[in-house]
Amino acid sequence: MSDIEWSARPLDQGLILIPHMEEVIEHPLNPITITMIDGRAGFRRGTIRSSSTGSSTGTPTPTHAPTPVTNLFSDSLLGHSSFDGSDPLSQFARQDLDPLSKMAADEWDYSANATSVGKKSKDVSEDLTEPWQARRSAILMKYTTSEKLSIVTSFLPGGEKVVVKVQPSGTMVDKVRTRLEQLDDFEEGSVRQMLDLTQQEYAARIELLNNELVQAWHSDQRVKALKIGIQCAKLLGDTAAIAFYPSKFVLITDILDIFGKLVYERLKMKAEYYKPGSKVVTSLPDNFTPEMIPESAKETCRNWFYKIASIRELVPRLYVEMAIIKSYSFLTTSEFSTALLRITRMIRGIGNPLIAVYARCYLCRVGLALNQPTDLGFVKENFYDFLSTYGQLFSPMLKADLNKQNMQISSYLSLYTPALDWILQVMAASAPDTLLMEVLVRCKQQTNSGLLLNTILSAFKPTYIAGRPMEFVNLITACNEEGFPQYLLYRRLGQCLIQESLSKDDCRPVLSAVWQYIVSLKDPVKFMQCAEIWIHFTVIHFSGTEVNLFLGEIISHLTPNRAFEQHYSQMQSIVERVVANTQDFESLLTMENFLPLIDLFHKESIKVEVCKTVIEGLGSQGGLITDPIVINALMFLARIMHDSVSALTVDDEKRQIGNLICGLIQRVDYGRDFEKQLNFYAEARAAFPNLDSVHVQLVQCVNRLSVDTRKIVRGHHTRRTSAFVRACAAFCFITIPSTTLVHTRLQLYLLSGQVALLNQCLGQADACFKAALSLVPEMPKTIEIDGRQKSSEPYLLSYLSNFLSTLLVVPDSPEHGVLYLMRGLLNAVQRCFETNSSSKSYLYLRVLDLLSTVTQENYPYHVDKVESNDTLYGSDKKFINEVNKICSKVLEEILSHLKYLGSSDQGSKQSALALELFAHLIIRADLKQPALATIAVNLWKLSQKHGSADPKLSARTIEYMRHKGQHGSFDHFPELLSRMAHT
Repeated sequence: MSDIEWSARPLDQGLILIPHMEEVIEHPLNPITITMIDGRAGFRRGTIRSSSTGSSTGTPTPTHAPTPVTNLFSDSLLGHSSFDGSDPLSQFARQDLDPLSKMAADEWDYSANATSVGKKSKDVSEDLTEPWQARRSAILMKYTTSEKLSIVTSFLPGGEKVVVKVQPSGTMVDKVRTRLEQLDDFEEGSVRQMLDLTQQEYAARIELLNNELVQAWHSDQRVKALKIGIQCAKLLGDTAAIAFYPSKFVLITDILDIFGKLVYERLKMKAEYYKPGSKVVTSLPDNFTPEMIPESAKETCRNWFYKIASIRELVPRLYVEMAIIKSYSFLTTSEFSTALLRITRMIRGIGNPLIAVYARCYLCRVGLALNQPTDLGFVKENFYDFLSTYGQLFSPMLKADLNKQNMQISSYLSLYTPALDWILQVMAASAPDTLLMEVLVRCKQQTNSGLLLNTILSAFKPTYIAGRPMEFVNLITACNEEGFPQYLLYRRLGQCLIQESLSKDDCRPVLSAVWQYIVSLKDPVKFMQCAEIWIHFTVIHFSGTEVNLFLGEIISHLTPNRAFEQHYSQMQSIVERVVANTQDFESLLTMENFLPLIDLFHKESIKVEVCKTVIEGLGSQGGLITDPIVINALMFLARIMHDSVSALTVDDEKRQIGNLICGLIQRVDYGRDFEKQLNFYAEARAAFPNLDSVHVQLVQCVNRLSVDTRKIVRGHHTRRTSAFVRACAAFCFITIPSTTLVHTRLQLYLLSGQVALLNQCLGQADACFKAALSLVPEMPKTIEIDGRQKSSEPYLLSYLSNFLSTLLVVPDSPEHGVLYLMRGLLNAVQRCFETNSSSKSYLYLRVLDLLSTVTQENYPYHVDKVESNDTLYGSDKKFINEVNKICSKVLEEILSHLKYLGSSDQGSKQSALALELFAHLIIRADLKQPALATIAVNLWKLSQKHGSADPKLSARTIEYMRHKGQHGSFDHFPELLSRMAHT
């Protein structure tokens, strides 16, 4: 029969295995016996070894026999006189330490470079494909199992002991074989089998092995680290709990990756060299060449490959060599492509197709990460090798084995998708369209090609798929449902098409063909898998009519037997896709089937999130909302969000819902129909009683509506507009008490009063101002500002100062006394500030400013068409006397506080307040009166008493008085300055 016989070149030249097709008499995998005759080696093949890599699928995985030992070393080593005619491994066996152990004993501590493990320069793969790390997490999440798992290892505590018999060694060749077998055989008495592990426990044990490997390496136990790597790789030859195999592949290859990095970094550290013309030893740069590597480092590198080539079993030997394949760069840069092809062809010896495809996946991954100008032809050959064995996936023997494990063929085929997707994606990333066409043609030749078609749809560029959509639709239609589910293929096709823009001529035929299949699906699971993607395609390329029809079909498929309860996440995804891609939001909300789809969400938390999605999508488009039907639909969604708020709702959730509803309220616009606008605000107030932020927004909107009304009539209100603005003021006055925070109510009362005053609604303005003054004493001592509790006195001082500026233009009511609002404010101040508060005294200074201004014949500012007290009183003497009485009481309060500051040893505060009051008297008071002049002089003396007054303010005050003293009306200032100077 015809078979392949492998010949080898020395490892220092890249260990290139070259296939020769020729007739052979004996099986090429039979072990070779070495016979020494007159110092010359002769070869004889024996029988095939019986050990094999375990497989639960019933497909045997042949175990590779030991590689011919004479092929492991270069001719120069064989001809060396120190071997005395014996084979090299026999010679090594006579030594106290094997080469790897000797290397471990001679090398220095690795801990200094420990931090470099895991760090890597940018891989070529990052430029070509999706990073493996992104796929890794998805694989671990998807491929899980509830079956019990097991691990056989000699490096973890616990578990049951497994008896391993070690045959006594006799001849020198037996000793050599024993030493080689120690690499991948367990030591007697140390093997433990851990049974009945859950998936989480299994992953934890694998992580312990990982830690054990790194710890052994850093402890200079290189052989132990290699053995751990081999034992981990052996686990990939076991397909028990087959559904978990992709995740096991990810966990194990993580360990092998770390092992490969440890070896590479160790060799790099050992390969210090001398720069040309320098006698100083230098670390190897990242872009080194083999010519820079010392011979000792190269020899160490070869020894690593010799050891690995001596591993008996094929699967661990391949995986460990692939893990350290980057270390070939210390020997050569021209043999990577050949080495990758050699390993590709060696993988043909793995009989289990699932194990083989993941080995090919790992080879493609490490080959792509070499950062070498390697030819990616080995990736193509790996994929074509898989195609040549594709028929094994549907063999009767495998189907029988799957039946024993109660696994469907479709579930089994899905195990191949991570590996195949990666292989084909690497190949397609930089391949021309001609190669893609070639791959597609090869895949078409396979029967039951659903798995291959899924891989093509996943790996090929979406632009290639979108260029021939009907061809792929026809291919999917022709696929056998038994091999790979058609609904997954249609889903994958849709994912490709939504990423690219299709011509209008292709869109309708594609949707028509896919639509016929989708509506024929009776299983809600299969239907939703397709609908979730193809609704996206429909929204992008078609009008609202088609979208509405699609939504109706979704409702009809999910309503029977309350199937929608099992598909909330996919329904939510559908709503998100429709909202994100619709161009006409109004037509979406007026669709016959959109709101009924929202009603299918019976789980409140998800329904609220869906409503948030819709309103957020509306907010991203901007513009005013004028359609009453759309407004009603949005109010329906907003009520759903609002009704989810309870006493247990966290503040962030309340804030988010409140902001969304406020944004909606701001955008509703009925144009010039202000009455309908006010009615909408009244309905919103009734619909959202539990959110303070919404009430605040409603008050702001109604005040704005009132101001807009004034703008339209230009301040000349008619009977109708006058009644409307009074209704607006009444709305605000009724709404404000429903808010919780006192300082918010204070601000709204003041704002609403100012707006009412602007619209000449004096009664409504007085009501708002009175309500604000009655609320001032309820102000808490502390308020939250930027997440911290702070004293409310600075806020009150600012608020009441603003209030005082408004009171200047508010006319007195005939039903009340002179400055009745001012008197009410002073009473409120007595109750809201502490007795000896300095803030109260500074507020009194502002009261003095106001009282000084109200006695003027003409106020500095007015409200249009509102007569203030300057017009009502006209500087009447009785009015001025009342003002003077209030001023005297206020001044007494300030002087009393100054006395308190002096008695309590607060000299600096006393000086500052005294100087402020002195400045107010200079500007506001009639200092021609001896009593006031004496008070002013005493205040000046008090401000300078402690030497803590602001010198700049003092100097400016003196300069002001000198400047004013030059005018006739201030001729008393020079005398006052003289009295101040003598003090």
